[in-house]
Amino acid sequence: MKKGQLFGIIAVLAVLVLWGISAYNGMVKEEEKATTAFANVQSAYQRRADLIPNLVEVVKGYAKHEEETFKGVVEARAKATQITVDPSNVTPEKLKEFQAAQGELSQALGRLIAVQENYPELKANENFKDLQVQLEGTENRINEARNTYNEVVQSYNTYIRKFPNSLLSGFFGFERKNKFEADAGAQNAPKVSF
Repeated sequence: MKKGQLFGIIAVLAVLVLWGISAYNGMVKEEEKATTAFANVQSAYQRRADLIPNLVEVVKGYAKHEEETFKGVVEARAKATQITVDPSNVTPEKLKEFQAAQGELSQALGRLIAVQENYPELKANENFKDLQVQLEGTENRINEARNTYNEVVQSYNTYIRKFPNSLLSGFFGFERKNKFEADAGAQNAPKVSF
């Protein structure tokens, strides 16, 4: 083998190694963005779970006989906080279970907020107003965090599936991540009645 051919082979191998390192590091970077975005979603859900006891106590003071509503909120909160999902290996089943529990909590909160319609003095209570604003802001944060997560996962999934990265992603164990989806029936407007 000639010296020039050997140098050419070494140069090609060096380029392939550098490309492999760059692709691997890029996949790690994209995966970390996705796990951080998922952690932000969980943080937003935790914020909501932390606010709920305060809201329940304020409303309880005004609406003593709405025990079933309060019980539903407390149970939904307990269920939602018991389900944990590891962002590094989110399965479609675990993600659906997590979303279902959070959806039940959202519905229970909706019923709790509806209680205030029956109690005009509750609407005027500053604590209730503040908590209602906090919950509304939290729901917006949850929505934004979920949207951001979906965008980051799309970027990650695209990155690992593009050729030639797809050659290395499977070898190094980088797998597609699942996105949050709308709850079943979310396309229908909720029916509110008092």
